Amino acid sequence: MKQQRQSGFLMAKIRQVSERIFLRKLKDYGIEINPAQGRIMFALWQKDGVAINELVQKTKLEKSTLTSMLDRLEVMGYVRRQRSRKDRRKILIYRTKKDKAMEGKYVEVSQELTKLFYKGFSESQIDHFEKDLQRILDNLVDFETNEN
Repeated sequence: MKQQRQSGFLMAKIRQVSERIFLRKLKDYGIEINPAQGRIMFALWQKDGVAINELVQKTKLEKSTLTSMLDRLEVMGYVRRQRSRKDRRKILIYRTKKDKAMEGKYVEVSQELTKLFYKGFSESQIDHFEKDLQRILDNLVDFETNEN
């Protein structure tokens, strides 16, 4: 009998447990945003002043979900919206001083969680694992793209 694979189940469980730990650590550091909002902020830390469509691509969130999360982040004071000077139809998302003050603490919490993830792993094991995860993500994104 062929062994049943559990990767999807294990990834879901890992996400649930790691998100609970991450939320607790964020709270300990006095950070009020959640991991999903942090994913948006992380994309903005890489490149500030981006259009919503670009954030959709970077975060892999649905546009409606992203828009509502941006609304909340704007109310909280972490982002601001501004019309593009080049194309008045485009709204760009920018970081604020409040976000810039929080970024270092958020990165520190992320690094703590990464150390916990990889406890007992060698660098080559981590490299191989992350390469495999990227392949899985690429497969899923490719499937989703070709389905639409």
